[in-house]
Amino acid sequence: MDAFLLTYLLTYGVDWLNLLVRWLHLVTGIAWIGASFYFVWLDNSIRPPLPGSELAKRGVSGELWAVHGGGFYNPQKYLVAPATLPPTLHWFKWEAYWTWISGFSLLTIVYYFNASAMMIDRSVADLAVWQAIAIGLGTLVSGWVVYDLLCRSPLGQRDGLLGIVLYMLIVAAAFVLSTLLSGRAAYIHVGAMLGTIMVGNVLMVIMPGQRKMVAAMQAGQVPEAIHGQRAKQRSVHNNYFTLPVLFIMISNHYAMTYSHTANWLVLAAIMAAGVLIRHFFNLRHKGRIVWGYPVAGVAILMAVAVAIAPTPVARTGASVDFKQVQAIIDQRCVACHAAQPTQPGFAAAPLGVQLQTSTLIHQHAARIYQQVVQLRAMPIGNLTGITEDERALIGKWYVAGAR
Repeated sequence: MDAFLLTYLLTYGVDWLNLLVRWLHLVTGIAWIGASFYFVWLDNSIRPPLPGSELAKRGVSGELWAVHGGGFYNPQKYLVAPATLPPTLHWFKWEAYWTWISGFSLLTIVYYFNASAMMIDRSVADLAVWQAIAIGLGTLVSGWVVYDLLCRSPLGQRDGLLGIVLYMLIVAAAFVLSTLLSGRAAYIHVGAMLGTIMVGNVLMVIMPGQRKMVAAMQAGQVPEAIHGQRAKQRSVHNNYFTLPVLFIMISNHYAMTYSHTANWLVLAAIMAAGVLIRHFFNLRHKGRIVWGYPVAGVAILMAVAVAIAPTPVARTGASVDFKQVQAIIDQRCVACHAAQPTQPGFAAAPLGVQLQTSTLIHQHAARIYQQVVQLRAMPIGNLTGITEDERALIGKWYVAGAR
């Protein structure tokens, strides 16, 4: 088997691994986020029992009646814990663990295995592969350490101020990463940092606290309320992180965001919009409807859309020799955008866009102009070394009518 065929088969195998792990990540993420949303909704929606009622005497702090799937449900929450433990107690942890495991595996497959293409942009920072990977991994570790220390500090007793400080630190991390990594990698590592914080909350705070409460009850003691309070704080943080993380998960499909010169500021604004929208729903579950929050969130998104909008194309009558344009695309783009890519790490053309013939180039002319000239997102990481003159020539060809 020759080296080219072996490389192709390995790349194809990695693509399948990418697909399966991404599928697993999506499934476990839905399970985790669904459970998180449900329990935050439940916690905000339960109502206290009547004073002196049987529920109040049993230490129930709130209950809820619901109907779903043809049945009626009556979940109850105890102020600290019930008098005795039931024989079967359900725990919610593996959804979180497998979301992180699959997410980190996907990060490794897509970014770390192909760091030269996916993480390094020479126009941003001239890094070695090991440096880019070290920055990525360091972001995950340092993000959790700083966050956890802040939550355990006196600042952790002031939820509002803590939230503002955390947001500022996340934006600062986005800014620093945008000066070191490609825009796409910077975004995904902010998301991975938040995901690591979220699973760290489950693994390092929520689950240990719950185990201590169960152990105390098994020993015939009254559990300390502080464990439940800490778990609730971290659960609420996870709830607010969710919409920003979900945006980042899909952001790699939208180069208009991560390829902008102020991509960190774009991300900061979109994350703020996500938090405001999430806050509206959390308040709504408590019976308070404050439309100012979603209105502000949508206004931020609209402002971002206007701010990063590309300049409208003005057609000109200037003539450009298509052969020159095709030669540039053959040299700079076809290594990836072909039926059988020759660029290591690509088993198929990204997004199915092939450019090896004049017909295909004309078919994708608008996309080429957008990605190469306006957004400058392609070639990815400028692996093929396209020049400014070549970008300008492609732009001139397109605005002249892409003939």
